[in-house]
Amino acid sequence: MIEYLAETGSTNSELAERIANRNALREGHWIVADRQLSGRGRQGRQWSDGAGNFMGSTVVRLAPGDPPSSTLALLAGLALHETVAPMITEPQSLKLKWPNDLILRGAKLAGILLERYGNTVIVGVGVNLVSAPAIENRPTIALSAIGPAPGRNMFAERLADQFSLELSRWRDFGLEPILRRWQLVAHAEGTSLTVHEPDGALVSGYFAGLDSGGSLRLRLEDGSVRAIHAGDVSFT
Repeated sequence: MIEYLAETGSTNSELAERIANRNALREGHWIVADRQLSGRGRQGRQWSDGAGNFMGSTVVRLAPGDPPSSTLALLAGLALHETVAPMITEPQSLKLKWPNDLILRGAKLAGILLERYGNTVIVGVGVNLVSAPAIENRPTIALSAIGPAPGRNMFAERLADQFSLELSRWRDFGLEPILRRWQLVAHAEGTSLTVHEPDGALVSGYFAGLDSGGSLRLRLEDGSVRAIHAGDVSFT
């Protein structure tokens, strides 16, 4: 169920176009590209299309009774962590950062972009296997920095399998086990964070875990805890 393309605008856009044209896309269908001409990340950021890196997207068909669709970012993060950890010699340095980043040695290794179209969610994933793009004010890293990079196609197959497994768990057992496992492989509670909120405001505090809906709990300087439902998070 993995379709490989030599070139596309972006794998998310490719799937979105097919959805708009009412093409039949089964859940679990992945598109993986060698090159993206207009790859993007969250908040409209450009995403590098470094040759040999993983750039792929899949579709999730939402069903009645599913957990909130926004928590697919946490599910995808877990799938990424579980895929990458066995491939490296220092899995203890691999951490998840809310809501959608995989961090290695304190630098961004991978990111996730969710886009919803009706009852379909496109989950886009970019992983720096062989090269890391430059992102202003944010360190990045590739797996090749700490050892031999896995082959792109092999990585795609393992990620697709792990994502399918996590999706089944999400549906069968609900959100709570996902949240518990996510927090076990996230950066430590008490980590200093700054949140860039959608309205442009900045709020700083300390990581205090996730709430029952998957939102970030941020402990402020006065000791109160604020739930962050959306925003861009950076270490401070």
